[in-house]
Amino acid sequence: MNVLRNSVRLIGNLGDDPKVRKLDSGKTVANFSIATNEIYRDQNGTKQSETTWHRLVAWGKQADIVENYVKKGSEVAIEGKLTNRSYDNKNGEKQYVTEVLVNSILLLDKHKA
Repeated sequence: MNVLRNSVRLIGNLGDDPKVRKLDSGKTVANFSIATNEIYRDQNGTKQSETTWHRLVAWGKQADIVENYVKKGSEVAIEGKLTNRSYDNKNGEKQYVTEVLVNSILLLDKHKA
């Protein structure tokens, strides 16, 4: 059996328009975030809602799809893998980022005729 050990599947809505850029190498990269919502009842039976934000990075063909068809509010289903990276901020402090590297994206918005 082929088991994917680092696999993420999310369905959510974009909180802002994606940021797409072309690198000197000619590759396209898209950075965007989606919100996932979980609705549940707490121990008192009161309905609760929790929103989690996820940072995503798409490259190549997936980035082209994001650039051409996805905007703020779009509902998407993505599959990818978790990645971690670090960088030094403007104060020289190390910052850590967890992102989902998008392998595939499915557009879930209802198209209007």
